[in-house]
Amino acid sequence: MPAWGEVLQEIGQIENGGDPNALDTVRRRYLAQLSAKTGRTTIVYYSAWVSTQQNSPLYSINDDDKVGFMQACHKVEKGAGLDLILHTPGGSVSAAESIVDYLKKIYLGDIRVIVPQIAMSAGTMIACAARSIVMGKQSNLGPIDPHVNGLPAYGVIDEFERAVRESTHSPGAARMWQTIIGKYHPTFLSSCEHAIELSKEIVKRWLEEEMFAAEPKRKSMANKVVAALSSRDHNREHGRHIHAERCIEIGLKVEALEADPVLQDLVLTVHHACTHTLTFGNVAKLIENHLGATYIRRVGVPH
Repeated sequence: MPAWGEVLQEIGQIENGGDPNALDTVRRRYLAQLSAKTGRTTIVYYSAWVSTQQNSPLYSINDDDKVGFMQACHKVEKGAGLDLILHTPGGSVSAAESIVDYLKKIYLGDIRVIVPQIAMSAGTMIACAARSIVMGKQSNLGPIDPHVNGLPAYGVIDEFERAVRESTHSPGAARMWQTIIGKYHPTFLSSCEHAIELSKEIVKRWLEEEMFAAEPKRKSMANKVVAALSSRDHNREHGRHIHAERCIEIGLKVEALEADPVLQDLVLTVHHACTHTLTFGNVAKLIENHLGATYIRRVGVPH
């Protein structure tokens, strides 16, 4: 299968041949081939946050995405299970919960998540709702550190705790911190604490219901994963990249993408085609199934 540059070259050749929709043509062809290989319904969920380097709600998991998933799940085989290919910085915990609950009902919990590159925060939460996660050497999950009003909840709590410590020992520091902390709404700290507890509760439930459903010690296994993915001491920052080896170490059920070279080639080719669509198609968000049903949010275009 073609590499990143070869996919781009293929798109250019098709475009030069007179197809103005070359990005769609190439992406959909390889997505259909991937589904044919696995025999499963296949949906991609892609955000352009990596190529744009923007921290905007447009690129994050949100309630608008439900419409895209409803379209992607329409007229597809429900009994064959779902392969969900994720590339996202995360976003709303509540939106992620709603999307997962919908997909679990549609596919009776038979969901496998494939992470070709990165699925962070609420994207990691969604991955934990799967029966297994396919990851390659280049793949990463992240801490389940929710965002509240666009800010990482753990970061806000750390800032408050540091303000208390430094203000206690230095009156001068108290004046500085008053200016910094004053930008937050009085109930904002509580909102962050509640968001963290909610994300941990949701992930624990999903792990027990799906990935560890057949395990006698599913509760303790789920607790171990949640503790690792929500550990401030270990993860340090919201953007910490967690590789496949670490995911296996904390107890997640991870399938090595490299174990099946044909699957690996198809997944990475689909990934390249999707990232080209995001980069050259002015696309902020892409949700699409293997039959070509597509939901697109374009940069600068109102929904």
